[in-house]
Amino acid sequence: MGAGVQSSTLLALSAEGILPKVDYAIFADTGWEPEAVYAHLDRLEREIAKPAGIPVLRVSSGNIRSDALNPDHRFASMPLHILNKDGRPGMTRRQCTGEYKIKPIKKAVRELLGHPYPSRIPKEVFVEQWVGISTDEFHRAKDADVQYMRNRHPLLDLDWSRADCVRYLTSLGLAETPKSSCLGCPFHGNAQWRHIRDHSPSEWADVVEFDAAIRQGNARANASGNRLLGQAFLHRSRVPLSQAPIDHVTAAERAALGVGAGDELENGVVDGCSPWACRGDADTAQDHFGLAA
Repeated sequence: MGAGVQSSTLLALSAEGILPKVDYAIFADTGWEPEAVYAHLDRLEREIAKPAGIPVLRVSSGNIRSDALNPDHRFASMPLHILNKDGRPGMTRRQCTGEYKIKPIKKAVRELLGHPYPSRIPKEVFVEQWVGISTDEFHRAKDADVQYMRNRHPLLDLDWSRADCVRYLTSLGLAETPKSSCLGCPFHGNAQWRHIRDHSPSEWADVVEFDAAIRQGNARANASGNRLLGQAFLHRSRVPLSQAPIDHVTAAERAALGVGAGDELENGVVDGCSPWACRGDADTAQDHFGLAA
Protein backbone atom coordinates (compact mmCIF):
# COMPACT_ATOMS: atom_id res chain seq x y z
CA MET A 1 0.00 0.00 0.00
CA GLY A 2 1.65 3.16 -1.23
CA ALA A 3 -1.23 5.27 0.17
CA GLY A 4 -2.00 6.69 -3.26
CA VAL A 5 -5.34 6.58 -5.07
CA GLN A 6 -5.39 2.97 -6.25
CA SER A 7 -3.97 1.29 -3.15
CA SER A 8 -6.19 3.41 -0.88
CA THR A 9 -9.14 2.20 -2.95
CA LEU A 10 -8.16 -1.44 -2.49
CA LEU A 11 -7.87 -1.01 1.27
CA ALA A 12 -11.28 0.67 1.49
CA LEU A 13 -12.97 -1.92 -0.76
CA SER A 14 -11.59 -4.64 1.48
CA ALA A 15 -12.58 -2.85 4.67
CA GLU A 16 -16.14 -2.37 3.38
CA GLY A 17 -16.49 -6.00 2.38
CA ILE A 18 -16.79 -5.29 -1.33
CA LEU A 19 -13.57 -7.26 -1.70
CA PRO A 20 -12.44 -10.04 0.67
CA LYS A 21 -10.76 -8.90 3.85
CA VAL A 22 -6.98 -8.70 3.52
CA ASP A 23 -4.73 -9.96 6.29
CA TYR A 24 -2.34 -7.00 6.20
CA ALA A 25 -1.63 -3.76 4.38
CA ILE A 26 2.09 -3.03 4.01
CA PHE A 27 3.44 0.49 3.55
CA ALA A 28 7.11 0.73 2.56
CA ASP A 29 8.35 4.01 4.01
CA THR A 30 11.30 5.61 2.21
CA GLY A 31 11.53 8.15 5.02
CA TRP A 32 10.98 11.02 2.59
CA GLU A 33 7.30 10.98 1.67
CA PRO A 34 5.40 14.28 1.59
CA GLU A 35 3.70 15.28 4.81
CA ALA A 36 0.35 14.90 3.04
CA VAL A 37 1.04 11.22 2.37
CA TYR A 38 1.91 10.48 6.00
CA ALA A 39 -1.21 12.35 7.13
CA HIS A 40 -3.35 10.40 4.65
CA LEU A 41 -1.80 7.11 5.76
CA ASP A 42 -2.58 7.95 9.39
CA ARG A 43 -6.19 8.66 8.44
CA LEU A 44 -6.49 5.44 6.41
CA GLU A 45 -5.21 3.45 9.36
CA ARG A 46 -7.43 5.22 11.86
CA GLU A 47 -10.70 5.46 9.89
CA ILE A 48 -10.56 2.58 7.39
CA ALA A 49 -8.13 -0.17 8.38
CA LYS A 50 -8.41 -0.31 12.17
CA PRO A 51 -12.23 -0.46 12.36
CA ALA A 52 -12.12 -3.34 9.85
CA GLY A 53 -9.42 -5.18 11.80
CA ILE A 54 -6.78 -4.81 9.09
CA PRO A 55 -3.28 -4.22 10.51
CA VAL A 56 -1.17 -1.65 8.66
CA LEU A 57 2.51 -2.57 8.73
CA ARG A 58 5.02 0.22 8.15
CA VAL A 59 8.36 -1.15 6.99
CA SER A 60 11.56 0.58 6.00
CA SER A 61 15.12 0.13 4.77
CA GLY A 62 16.16 3.58 5.94
CA ASN A 63 15.79 7.22 4.98
CA ILE A 64 16.56 7.75 1.30
CA ARG A 65 17.38 11.43 1.73
CA SER A 66 19.75 10.95 4.65
CA ASP A 67 21.40 7.96 3.01
CA ALA A 68 22.16 9.93 -0.16
CA LEU A 69 23.97 12.59 1.87
CA ASN A 70 25.80 10.23 4.22
CA PRO A 71 29.34 9.41 3.00
CA ASP A 72 29.45 6.35 5.28
CA HIS A 73 26.25 4.76 3.96
CA ARG A 74 25.78 2.57 0.91
CA PHE A 75 23.28 4.35 -1.30
CA ALA A 76 20.93 2.82 -3.89
CA SER A 77 20.86 5.51 -6.53
CA MET A 78 17.87 7.62 -7.42
CA PRO A 79 17.17 8.25 -11.14
CA LEU A 80 18.75 11.70 -11.17
CA HIS A 81 18.84 13.81 -14.30
CA ILE A 82 22.43 14.22 -15.48
CA LEU A 83 24.09 16.90 -17.56
CA ASN A 84 27.32 15.42 -18.92
CA LYS A 85 30.43 17.50 -19.49
CA ASP A 86 29.84 17.47 -23.23
CA GLY A 87 26.34 18.87 -22.71
CA ARG A 88 24.50 15.62 -23.40
CA PRO A 89 21.62 14.71 -21.04
CA GLY A 90 21.54 11.44 -19.14
CA MET A 91 20.08 9.73 -16.10
CA THR A 92 21.55 7.70 -13.27
CA ARG A 93 20.43 4.13 -12.63
CA ARG A 94 17.24 3.64 -10.70
CA GLN A 95 17.92 1.39 -7.71
CA CYS A 96 15.89 3.17 -5.05
CA THR A 97 12.61 1.32 -5.66
CA GLY A 98 14.29 -2.03 -5.12
CA GLU A 99 16.15 -0.93 -1.99
CA TYR A 100 13.57 1.22 -0.24
CA LYS A 101 10.29 -0.40 -1.31
CA ILE A 102 10.66 -3.95 -2.63
CA LYS A 103 13.34 -5.06 -0.16
CA PRO A 104 11.48 -4.16 3.07
CA ILE A 105 8.18 -5.51 1.69
CA LYS A 106 9.74 -8.87 0.86
CA LYS A 107 11.42 -8.99 4.25
CA ALA A 108 8.07 -8.40 5.97
CA VAL A 109 6.29 -11.00 3.83
CA ARG A 110 8.93 -13.61 4.63
CA GLU A 111 8.51 -12.93 8.34
CA LEU A 112 4.71 -13.15 8.08
CA LEU A 113 5.07 -16.50 6.32
CA GLY A 114 7.35 -17.71 9.11
CA HIS A 115 10.37 -18.06 6.82
CA PRO A 116 12.73 -15.13 7.43
CA TYR A 117 15.87 -14.94 5.33
CA PRO A 118 17.90 -17.10 4.77
CA SER A 119 15.44 -19.95 5.36
CA ARG A 120 14.02 -21.66 2.30
CA ILE A 121 10.33 -21.15 1.56
CA PRO A 122 8.44 -24.33 0.51
CA LYS A 123 6.80 -24.06 -2.90
CA GLU A 124 3.33 -24.50 -1.43
CA VAL A 125 3.78 -21.52 0.92
CA PHE A 126 2.94 -18.12 -0.56
CA VAL A 127 0.95 -14.91 -0.13
CA GLU A 128 -1.63 -13.49 -2.49
CA GLN A 129 -0.51 -9.93 -2.98
CA TRP A 130 -2.93 -7.30 -4.26
CA VAL A 131 -1.48 -4.60 -6.49
CA GLY A 132 -3.40 -1.38 -7.14
CA ILE A 133 -3.35 -1.16 -10.93
CA SER A 134 -6.41 0.29 -12.66
CA THR A 135 -7.65 -0.23 -16.22
CA ASP A 136 -5.98 2.88 -17.61
CA GLU A 137 -2.59 1.39 -16.72
CA PHE A 138 -3.30 -2.31 -17.30
CA HIS A 139 -0.02 -2.65 -19.18
CA ARG A 140 1.80 -2.34 -15.85
CA ALA A 141 0.29 -5.53 -14.43
CA LYS A 142 2.78 -8.34 -14.06
CA ASP A 143 3.61 -11.33 -11.92
CA ALA A 144 5.87 -11.14 -8.89
CA ASP A 145 9.48 -12.23 -9.36
CA VAL A 146 9.46 -14.76 -6.51
CA GLN A 147 7.29 -17.83 -6.00
CA TYR A 148 6.25 -16.92 -2.46
CA MET A 149 4.34 -13.88 -3.76
CA ARG A 150 1.48 -14.23 -6.24
CA ASN A 151 0.21 -10.96 -7.61
CA ARG A 152 -3.46 -10.23 -8.15
CA HIS A 153 -4.97 -7.05 -9.57
CA PRO A 154 -8.49 -6.61 -8.14
CA LEU A 155 -9.12 -3.24 -9.81
CA LEU A 156 -8.66 -4.89 -13.20
CA ASP A 157 -11.08 -7.64 -12.14
CA LEU A 158 -13.61 -4.91 -11.26
CA ASP A 159 -12.89 -3.03 -14.50
CA TRP A 160 -12.17 0.13 -12.49
CA SER A 161 -10.21 3.07 -13.88
CA ARG A 162 -8.38 5.66 -11.84
CA ALA A 163 -11.40 7.94 -12.26
CA ASP A 164 -13.60 5.21 -10.76
CA CYS A 165 -11.21 5.02 -7.81
CA VAL A 166 -11.34 8.78 -7.31
CA ARG A 167 -15.14 8.77 -7.36
CA TYR A 168 -15.24 5.97 -4.83
CA LEU A 169 -12.74 7.64 -2.49
CA THR A 170 -14.67 10.91 -2.82
CA SER A 171 -17.82 9.11 -1.66
CA LEU A 172 -15.87 8.11 1.47
CA GLY A 173 -14.65 11.65 2.13
CA LEU A 174 -11.17 10.88 0.79
CA ALA A 175 -11.22 13.13 -2.27
CA GLU A 176 -7.85 14.66 -1.37
CA THR A 177 -5.91 11.38 -1.56
CA PRO A 178 -2.37 12.48 -2.55
CA LYS A 179 -0.02 10.91 -5.07
CA SER A 180 2.48 8.71 -3.29
CA SER A 181 6.13 9.27 -4.13
CA CYS A 182 9.26 10.57 -2.48
CA LEU A 183 9.23 14.28 -1.83
CA GLY A 184 12.22 14.83 -4.10
CA CYS A 185 11.47 12.20 -6.75
CA PRO A 186 13.08 13.12 -10.12
CA PHE A 187 9.97 11.70 -11.84
CA HIS A 188 7.85 14.59 -10.56
CA GLY A 189 6.14 16.73 -13.16
CA ASN A 190 5.99 20.51 -12.99
CA ALA A 191 2.55 20.36 -11.35
CA GLN A 192 3.97 18.40 -8.42
CA TRP A 193 6.95 20.73 -8.05
CA ARG A 194 4.61 23.76 -8.11
CA HIS A 195 2.34 22.18 -5.53
CA ILE A 196 5.25 21.68 -3.14
CA ARG A 197 6.54 25.21 -3.74
CA ASP A 198 3.14 26.89 -3.42
CA HIS A 199 1.62 24.87 -0.58
CA SER A 200 4.49 23.68 1.60
CA PRO A 201 7.36 26.18 1.90
CA SER A 202 9.28 24.00 4.35
CA GLU A 203 9.19 20.99 2.03
CA TRP A 204 10.15 23.18 -0.92
CA ALA A 205 13.17 24.43 1.00
CA ASP A 206 14.02 20.81 1.79
CA VAL A 207 13.99 19.63 -1.85
CA VAL A 208 15.88 22.72 -3.06
CA GLU A 209 18.57 22.06 -0.46
CA PHE A 210 18.77 18.39 -1.45
CA ASP A 211 18.97 19.27 -5.14
CA ALA A 212 21.98 21.49 -4.48
CA ALA A 213 23.62 18.85 -2.27
CA ILE A 214 23.55 16.10 -4.92
CA ARG A 215 24.98 18.18 -7.76
CA GLN A 216 28.10 15.96 -7.90
CA GLY A 217 26.26 12.73 -7.05
CA ASN A 218 25.74 10.93 -3.74
CA ALA A 219 28.04 11.56 -0.80
CA ARG A 220 29.58 8.10 -0.54
CA ALA A 221 30.64 8.06 -4.20
CA ASN A 222 32.28 11.44 -3.79
CA ALA A 223 34.04 10.38 -0.59
CA SER A 224 35.44 7.27 -2.30
CA GLY A 225 36.78 9.27 -5.24
CA ASN A 226 34.07 8.21 -7.71
CA ARG A 227 32.98 11.74 -8.44
CA LEU A 228 30.17 12.10 -10.96
CA LEU A 229 31.44 13.07 -14.42
CA GLY A 230 28.87 15.78 -14.93
CA GLN A 231 26.19 17.31 -12.76
CA ALA A 232 23.05 15.82 -11.20
CA PHE A 233 19.66 17.51 -10.84
CA LEU A 234 16.18 16.70 -9.58
CA HIS A 235 14.39 18.57 -12.38
CA ARG A 236 14.54 17.29 -15.95
CA SER A 237 15.53 20.75 -17.25
CA ARG A 238 18.91 20.06 -15.60
CA VAL A 239 19.14 23.41 -13.87
CA PRO A 240 18.97 24.01 -10.10
CA LEU A 241 15.47 23.32 -8.81
CA SER A 242 15.15 26.84 -7.44
CA GLN A 243 15.61 28.13 -11.00
CA ALA A 244 13.84 25.36 -12.93
CA PRO A 245 11.02 26.39 -15.33
CA ILE A 246 8.24 24.69 -13.40
CA ASP A 247 5.59 27.29 -14.31
CA HIS A 248 5.61 26.55 -18.03
CA VAL A 249 6.75 24.05 -20.66
CA THR A 250 9.29 25.52 -23.04
CA ALA A 251 9.23 24.85 -26.78
CA ALA A 252 12.68 23.27 -26.53
CA GLU A 253 11.48 20.83 -23.88
CA ARG A 254 8.48 19.82 -25.97
CA ALA A 255 10.67 19.27 -29.02
CA ALA A 256 13.18 17.22 -27.07
CA LEU A 257 10.58 14.95 -25.48
CA GLY A 258 8.38 14.44 -28.56
CA VAL A 259 4.75 13.36 -28.67
CA GLY A 260 2.96 13.51 -25.33
CA ALA A 261 5.78 15.52 -23.81
CA GLY A 262 3.58 18.26 -22.45
CA ASP A 263 1.49 15.93 -20.30
CA GLU A 264 4.47 13.99 -18.93
CA LEU A 265 6.42 17.14 -18.18
CA GLU A 266 3.41 18.64 -16.43
CA ASN A 267 2.14 15.59 -14.53
CA GLY A 268 5.22 13.43 -14.20
CA VAL A 269 6.02 9.90 -15.34
CA VAL A 270 2.81 7.90 -15.45
CA ASP A 271 4.37 4.69 -14.15
CA GLY A 272 5.83 6.51 -11.16
CA CYS A 273 7.44 4.37 -8.46
CA SER A 274 5.02 1.54 -7.87
CA PRO A 275 7.15 -1.29 -6.42
CA TRP A 276 5.57 -3.96 -8.60
CA ALA A 277 4.92 -2.08 -11.81
CA CYS A 278 7.59 0.57 -12.18
CA ARG A 279 9.41 1.48 -15.35
CA GLY A 280 12.79 0.39 -13.95
CA ASP A 281 12.22 -3.32 -14.32
CA ALA A 282 15.89 -4.18 -14.86
CA ASP A 283 16.89 -2.54 -11.62
CA THR A 284 13.99 -3.68 -9.44
CA ALA A 285 13.22 -7.19 -10.59
CA GLN A 286 16.01 -8.81 -8.62
CA ASP A 287 15.34 -10.31 -5.21
CA HIS A 288 17.69 -8.41 -2.94
CA PHE A 289 17.88 -11.23 -0.41
CA GLY A 290 18.53 -14.01 -2.92
CA LEU A 291 15.06 -15.18 -2.00
CA ALA A 292 14.45 -17.92 -4.54
CA ALA A 293 11.55 -19.98 -3.28
